[in-house]
Amino acid sequence: MRCVNCVGCSWSRPSRAHGIISSGGHLSSRFYQCPSSSLSFRSSFVCCSSTSGPSDSNPESSSNRSYSYSRRWHNPLPWRRHPDQMPSSRIARDWIDSDTTSVSQASERFTVVSYNILGDRNSSYHRDLYSNVSFPYLKWGYRKRLICEELIRLKPDIICMQEVDKYFDLFSMMEKAGYAGSYKRRTGDNIDGCAMFWKADRFRVLERENIEFSQFGMRDNVAQLAVLELRKSNKSRKILLGNIHVLYNPNKGDVKLGQIRSLCSKAHLLSKKWGDIPIVLCGDFNSTPQSPLYNFLASSELNVMEHDKRELSGQKNCHPAKVLETGSKSSSTITFSSWTNEEIRVATGQENSYWAVHPLKLNSSYASVRVTNKALMSLSI
Repeated sequence: MRCVNCVGCSWSRPSRAHGIISSGGHLSSRFYQCPSSSLSFRSSFVCCSSTSGPSDSNPESSSNRSYSYSRRWHNPLPWRRHPDQMPSSRIARDWIDSDTTSVSQASERFTVVSYNILGDRNSSYHRDLYSNVSFPYLKWGYRKRLICEELIRLKPDIICMQEVDKYFDLFSMMEKAGYAGSYKRRTGDNIDGCAMFWKADRFRVLERENIEFSQFGMRDNVAQLAVLELRKSNKSRKILLGNIHVLYNPNKGDVKLGQIRSLCSKAHLLSKKWGDIPIVLCGDFNSTPQSPLYNFLASSELNVMEHDKRELSGQKNCHPAKVLETGSKSSSTITFSSWTNEEIRVATGQENSYWAVHPLKLNSSYASVRVTNKALMSLSI
């Protein structure tokens, strides 16, 4: 089972496009754009298109193999157990409060979870990644129950998921817990995608939009965007929610950067349309907090010629114990062998510029939290 990210947010008017980023999954990144928020990591991004409810899961396939690494671990239980006979012990992962000022009005506080749940098809097709995990633990029936039980126990107001290929299974359970949802399947041959859920009694959807990166020559990954309005607020509070699963391939830094840049640009335009509303970006970004991609999200710009495109995400040299460390540790040595003109165009969106930029002012949802050893262990499971 992959990691889960939680973050609490409050409203304030951003001076420029502000947001929070959050992410779900190993080597992932999550950012949010609430003015008093902070950059959060996990690896997933989403863009929404205007489709509605469970009917959003139209059979659009996807081909990009953007898988996250999964930590191998030993399971002492016998392989012969049936999923329905698995023991009832659970790993309880609780909220960790940030050090930022508490929200003045509880009615305007909301919580967000981002979760790469590992697609059922991916767990079957890539058993080599989970060779030390007993088969019953990978069965969808067992994992689905655990995922939904944990999410319902946490009671988040908003949930973003990545690698979802059994959306209606999840929706049937989450709907009973009071959630509405939408789904965007990847294009191409793969069957997983991104899903959003929100408490129906707390939020109403004003607009939705999906991004298919294949339309821009950036593989089959997708993203979701949704404008949500808080129902019980006298001030008509709105937020823009984004969810994405960035391409996994560490060697395709140009595509990964292009997907992130495009999501940020589209989120900015939609936020401006609704009056510069705060932005919360969640997803599996398939990058680490020390990587140039993280620094791009945090600083809004990146000179691609100062980096090897194969090292942009930081995945190749990531150590699990350091995954939550922030700050730039990447080399600034200029490399001359890794970028073609087409790769530069994909990464920056321009023909004759080495600079990739985005218009958001993002903060990490992890940066404001004191991370204990216990918390680090829970995120590395």
